[in-house]
Amino acid sequence: MTEEDAADLQFPKDCLLSPRNRFEHDIELEVSVLKDEILTSDPTCHVCRSTLVEPYIRCAICNDVEICLSCFAKGSEINKHKNDHDYMIIKNEFPLIDGSSWSAKQELELMNVLQQCGFGNWIDVGRRIQGKSGEECKMHYLQHYIDKQTLSGLPRIKDTKASLFACEPIPYLYKLEGLEEPPRFATNTINAKLLAGYNAARSDFEVNFDNHAELLIANLEYDEFQPDDDTYALGQVLQVAIVQAYNNRLKERARRQRIVRDHGLIIFRKTISWTQRYENTITRLFVKRLLIFMQLVDGLEFDFLMEGLHHAGELKNRINRLLEFRGNGLKHFHSVSMFQKLSKIRQDNERERKQYMSNPEYSWKSLLPNSFAGCNNSIPTTMQRRSAPPLMIKGLPGYEKLSADERELCSVARVVPASYLDFKQLLITENKKNGYLRLAQARILLKIDVNKTRKIYDFLIENGYINKPTQ
Repeated sequence: MTEEDAADLQFPKDCLLSPRNRFEHDIELEVSVLKDEILTSDPTCHVCRSTLVEPYIRCAICNDVEICLSCFAKGSEINKHKNDHDYMIIKNEFPLIDGSSWSAKQELELMNVLQQCGFGNWIDVGRRIQGKSGEECKMHYLQHYIDKQTLSGLPRIKDTKASLFACEPIPYLYKLEGLEEPPRFATNTINAKLLAGYNAARSDFEVNFDNHAELLIANLEYDEFQPDDDTYALGQVLQVAIVQAYNNRLKERARRQRIVRDHGLIIFRKTISWTQRYENTITRLFVKRLLIFMQLVDGLEFDFLMEGLHHAGELKNRINRLLEFRGNGLKHFHSVSMFQKLSKIRQDNERERKQYMSNPEYSWKSLLPNSFAGCNNSIPTTMQRRSAPPLMIKGLPGYEKLSADERELCSVARVVPASYLDFKQLLITENKKNGYLRLAQARILLKIDVNKTRKIYDFLIENGYINKPTQ
């Protein structure tokens, strides 16, 4: 250490300066203080430049002169401030809200911690405020800053539909409690691949499309080419081209993610199971054909399309029920309940009758005398194969195009209405060529079960759609 440095430590520089130099030094010091006040948000002592911690002293005569307790105890002076000026003690150990146990210091600390941790993270907020739990911080903030707003000057929260009704009203009726948990599948599993790597819990993709696109610019250096180099212009062009290629790959990644999100491809299996809702109105077969339109519209528009078709199907089913009631002689709605009740009793009795008749113990053959039964020992007693139950064709594609007799035929023969219409058109077209149609020709054309072909062939001949060959 030199002698000049030692002298600087022993004697204040203010005592060694001339009046003019002291005035210039005071101006420089005041400018530096102003600069520091602009750069920092916390109040600092004008003498020792340390951050002020309440309580501290503020001069009542000088403007914006604040000093710490240690400098005040030493009687420090700076610029126009003298140690005999009137002063105020700045402290925050007083209740800011009437009737509250929170001091102004704790209120300020709560605001600062909330900005750091975020609203709702009350556990971390309680850990950072000494002497207060997370639940106390939550109740105090909601009571005095949100609900009642005890302090003056707080921004008033306007009443909205969300604040009055707890949530924004939306045109969908569902319960949050009934929603399923977002799928969480392990990486490289089949379900994860079906989700395209989408993590529903984070609303993000675990593995992005073209995940190694960043390697394109990993080794790119900004100052690799200098202006003095002969290849400077070419190097710049090449670097710009690399960055543009990287941006194009990012755009393609964002486009694919947007398609996966917007077009219902995230939970594909749930989309398929969701179609069960339309089995009785649109029918599942027709819904599967409509799923291709998910590539053209977003999820909300596709929902509007499906709900419109679903509503139309409900109206169609209601009209069919009314026609059924009218066909059974009903003309008033008050008779429908009695009709439905009697129909259910009839169906139950018919079911019981079939079960009774199918039971071999109640067969009439078991009541025959032994002599008669002995004459029939050569007759095989094995039970015949049960006939298949009628097919439920109501609501299937093409059901409305069938007559009552054709519906009965399709139900008994277990033929889908749409397939029956195709078979009918095929046989009628072939019949027009020759003026007649043989059963063997019908079997070759339809290529289905021979019994079903015979039933369809006999029905079309009986109703005059096709002709038998003349003998």
